Amino acid sequence: MRFVLAITGASGVIYGVRTLECLLNKGAEVHLVISDSGKSVLRHEMGSENPLHLLDMRGHAKDTRKLFIHAQNDFFTPPASGSFSHQGMAIVPCAMRSIGNLAAGIGDNLIHRAADVSLKEKRPLILVPREAPFNAIHLENLLTLHRAGATILPASPAFYHHPQSVEALVDTTVARILDHLGCPQDLVPPWQQP
Repeated sequence: MRFVLAITGASGVIYGVRTLECLLNKGAEVHLVISDSGKSVLRHEMGSENPLHLLDMRGHAKDTRKLFIHAQNDFFTPPASGSFSHQGMAIVPCAMRSIGNLAAGIGDNLIHRAADVSLKEKRPLILVPREAPFNAIHLENLLTLHRAGATILPASPAFYHHPQSVEALVDTTVARILDHLGCPQDLVPPWQQP
């Protein structure tokens, strides 16, 4: 399994870090891109912008040998090319600036280029907006991307499993991201009627 994961500058970077942990723990190869504003939010919300340091601090990721980190402006890297085969891409969280650029077809950094490649190659593209409320422009851009083939998966935690911690709440969204990427997950069991 090989995936592209991006973290942009919206609040809720814990969703991206937890997705990264889970993909690595499933043995997936992960190509990670963090925007400059994503690094700022990582520093603010989690205390570090270095993904390896964050994974080490959290102690959840078993193996980082399959983690490849790419600079946001490096267009000479595998995720920028349609010939780079992968099982899907997720932008977690996905800032509205990125949503707007993607909806307009503007590939001005590696995150936007890799997402555009995912759409044109008909690979899964999961966008996790972390914004509330949505204005009309947000909704139009999200609809445009949905029509182009992206899955819009807002960071909306579920409560029916009675989560007992913030991480358990985060896992309800991360489980959905993994499901839509086609990556097996055991974070949240499937819904069963009580």
